[in-house]
Amino acid sequence: MKYIFCKIHTFGCFLLLMIIFFLSGQLSFGQHIPVHVDNSGIYDLLDELADQGTIDINTIAKPYGRRDIALWLKQALSHQGLTPRQRLETEFYLRDYGKELNRGEISKKRFDLFYYRDSLFRLTLNPILGVGTFFSGDKTGFYRYNGAEIYGSIGSHFGYFGSLRDNHESKITGGENYLIQKRGAIYKDDGEARDFSEARGGFFWSWKWGRLGLQKDHYIWGYGYNGTNIFSGHTPSHAFVSLLLKPTAWFELRYMHGWLVSEVVDSVRSFSYYDGRREVFADKYVAANLITVRPVPHLYVSAGNSIVFADTRVNPAFLIPLMFYKSVDHTYNGASNEVGQNAQMFFAISSRQLNNLHIYSTLFVDEISLKRMFDKDQHSNYVSLKVGARMTGIPSGVSFTAEYTRTNPMVYQHKIPTTTWESNGYNMGHYLRDNSDELFLSVRYRPIRGMSWELAYTHARKGKDYQSILINGEEANHPEVNLDEPRWGLPFMNDVKFEMEKVSLKGYWQVIHDGYLFVNLSISDFGGEDKEKYIPLFYLEDNFSGSVGINFGF
Repeated sequence: MKYIFCKIHTFGCFLLLMIIFFLSGQLSFGQHIPVHVDNSGIYDLLDELADQGTIDINTIAKPYGRRDIALWLKQALSHQGLTPRQRLETEFYLRDYGKELNRGEISKKRFDLFYYRDSLFRLTLNPILGVGTFFSGDKTGFYRYNGAEIYGSIGSHFGYFGSLRDNHESKITGGENYLIQKRGAIYKDDGEARDFSEARGGFFWSWKWGRLGLQKDHYIWGYGYNGTNIFSGHTPSHAFVSLLLKPTAWFELRYMHGWLVSEVVDSVRSFSYYDGRREVFADKYVAANLITVRPVPHLYVSAGNSIVFADTRVNPAFLIPLMFYKSVDHTYNGASNEVGQNAQMFFAISSRQLNNLHIYSTLFVDEISLKRMFDKDQHSNYVSLKVGARMTGIPSGVSFTAEYTRTNPMVYQHKIPTTTWESNGYNMGHYLRDNSDELFLSVRYRPIRGMSWELAYTHARKGKDYQSILINGEEANHPEVNLDEPRWGLPFMNDVKFEMEKVSLKGYWQVIHDGYLFVNLSISDFGGEDKEKYIPLFYLEDNFSGSVGINFGF
């Protein structure tokens, strides 16, 4: 009974907070409806416009909202420095996102399967369809997906969206163990073929200086053009509460509290019944905040922290957006690693002060110790660093990107299996996980409206998987592991277990709104004794692989 009361009390406190924010919105601001992070066409255009200084936006967190995008496009259209191709693209997208503006601000509207608008209620319904083939050497497979999405608003403050997508793949090309940039899924195996579904949705209340939402969706935190190292967006979607406060143009606070999936069986709560056994996963949550300041135009400096906590009830202290969660954990659980949770910090900087040049860096800190930093026997700082630069528009329509990522041993890991930086077994951070590095170089060309071609080179390496070594009790076979403190002082990349060099050509053409043709070709060289552990066997058939397809919606 006490447990139920605590649950009700926690939910009641949060519900009261929501009501307070609802009542605080006295001025019409416009409803928030997120645009999925896979909608590459609009995100590429906004990056390009921001890089050349046409608009000034903070690109550290995605997805963006439809109304925000509409206002940025409207601002860009009034800029005299747009190229003919950029002006065509901006006008093209305004036929879609302009639906979030007043009726008189858009002259043409895109095609929708169903669209309704009156003084109170707006609703858009569209199908989601996709089909394609992929190959590796002379081996081929195919995929298809189908579903529908709905979004709209009620009144001046309330926005909503929903999406359901059913997927089929004829070959195994994904899973939580593979080091590939493919979104995770909960597969239903059928021999070599796999099926899975993805349901997303949410609702939001917006006011002049912020918004509050409850959603199940994909999201990204961090800078990078070849993946990010805070929240990469590669896990299956999970439910979370989101909050954005932006009381002034130079300051914003982001917060989220998510319900993760541990996939660790709680043997106490699991039970047997007449013809089987009901297995219950241990509870797992994440809370994170991110403060961003803009000291001068086009310069953004961010800092935040997070905590993954499990095997407990939701703690109201972790529902407070402006909080240092590691200190909170010490208050409730002491300093013991056996009792405490898993806290992180992150820092980021993005500069577009020079037109056509974006310089950025993101630092993810899983654990840092000044005491051990300079001890050559125990140095152990669990950090992931990404640095990069992109030059855009010189010459017109062309961008050049250089990006390097290094992730030290044991980053994203934890000795307690329910508090790792994972959901559904998929790492929430960089796709290479810990003890890895990556160099990414690319040149992109956007010749006409809706078309993009990118030629890229990737060199990735990964060392020993110390987490598996420790879990399996193999420390004695690895002399670099200190048996007294086995997680400290682990050398970075002293033995390369996996290496990949890849040259890829990616292209897409958005023929109509949300309707894409795309192609992806690559020549890859996989090496190291763990290559079969990290790459699907299908792609080890031949060095030459790729895919072609068509889709409508995401």
